[in-house]
Amino acid sequence: MGQLAEYVSTLSSLLVRKKVETYVITFHDSLTGTVEEANGVKVVRVANPIRTNINPLTWDLTLNQEIERVAANIYYQENGRIDLINVYEWHFIPAAITLKKAFNIPFVYSVESIEDQRSPHSNTPYNMSIKSIEWLGFYEAQKVSVKTEFMRDDITRVYRVPEEKIKVLSPLSESWITDVLELYNSVAGGSEDEA
Repeated sequence: MGQLAEYVSTLSSLLVRKKVETYVITFHDSLTGTVEEANGVKVVRVANPIRTNINPLTWDLTLNQEIERVAANIYYQENGRIDLINVYEWHFIPAAITLKKAFNIPFVYSVESIEDQRSPHSNTPYNMSIKSIEWLGFYEAQKVSVKTEFMRDDITRVYRVPEEKIKVLSPLSESWITDVLELYNSVAGGSEDEA
């Protein structure tokens, strides 16, 4: 949705142009299982199997089971040739961790914002749950990518993530796609041909 959708669309299209096979798994209210190919990017849409939730957190956690199922199907369809997962924001961290542990696939955690920025000074159980998921993502991810030094510094300050684990990848930089590929290659084991 919004700017993040545009960012992922641009990134995935550029990856395909660089000969990187790319899948995007995303939410759609009713199109579970729908696969479309746009500019070479395989887009898989999933719906939440649980229609009634008490808040966005329960909605997100129940959607993760469908994300895991679809990603596992892709893994088997590709005969295990999945080099890495790039998960955006905290929403799909549970699925990324499950896939990491089940299939030994490393993941990059790409962060647009953190809960302390979205809900400053809020320590309700709801906010603390999201912060716990964010922390788990920072802990389990091989690398963290952000778009600004400000975000890197905030994550380092709030979550005590080592600065060397965080890579600033500005989409405004002329070397953006090269920087992304370098990060992916370092996480996926250094292969020059795959990411």
